[in-house]
Amino acid sequence: MGLTSLIKSKLVPRALEQHIDRIQKPIGSLGYDPWGYNNNAIKYGLGLLKPIYERYFRVQAHGVENVPADGPVLLIANHSGQLPIDGLLIGYALAAREESPRIPRAMIERFFPTVPWLGNLLNEVGAVLGDPVNCAKMLANNEAIIVFPEGIRGSGKLYHDRYELKRFGNGFMHLAMKYKAPIVPVGVVGCEETIPAIANIKPLAKALGVPYVPVALPVVLPAKVHLNFGAPMYFDDLEIPEEQVTERVETVKAEINRLIDKGLSERTRLF
Repeated sequence: MGLTSLIKSKLVPRALEQHIDRIQKPIGSLGYDPWGYNNNAIKYGLGLLKPIYERYFRVQAHGVENVPADGPVLLIANHSGQLPIDGLLIGYALAAREESPRIPRAMIERFFPTVPWLGNLLNEVGAVLGDPVNCAKMLANNEAIIVFPEGIRGSGKLYHDRYELKRFGNGFMHLAMKYKAPIVPVGVVGCEETIPAIANIKPLAKALGVPYVPVALPVVLPAKVHLNFGAPMYFDDLEIPEEQVTERVETVKAEINRLIDKGLSERTRLF
């Protein structure tokens, strides 16, 4: 057995490899899709994430079967934790489900692709720059897409603001309406405690050209994570005033709040 095969056998259990091979993902002759997704990369990525998901964060995912088995869909979730741990865990929950697993795409902040090597790596495991054009093209390609409408307002929130949803933009709703994509709301509980921040050093963040520089412990704490996937929400594509689009966004936001409250009620301890 060659070195590469040996490493793969250690990182990617045979059952996981077979599971991923069951997922239909259109890729070109070189093994990549138009956004850089690579089937081998996702096998290594999920192989590394599996023990983190199951043993470190001990994730409990409820309602993941609510995500449609095919067609375009937007998974809309609350954002938290300084690092995109929430997106990784949501993605793993959907990819690992027994019935009709899907490998979702995740919309990421513009900062991440500027980091050497990181941008390409994230593309290979399904992440894409959070641009409306990218999102539209992927919905047209029948992809499942993870979107955090709070953006950096959510990921960079301080600990005293935990589980308080920040402002949602309307962009995801316009796309859902245009492409007739159901919205599956997701409430994430636990990621707020993984890297609790007490302050954000804004002058340093500006000098470094990064979204935020949190004052927090330089470790990722093993908080127990609860993921609650709600029932799909459908919205027609009739032309309506922007105020009514905002009302629809608030309806989704209210459902995410409900799912967060559900997760908090289910939680018996932080770690």
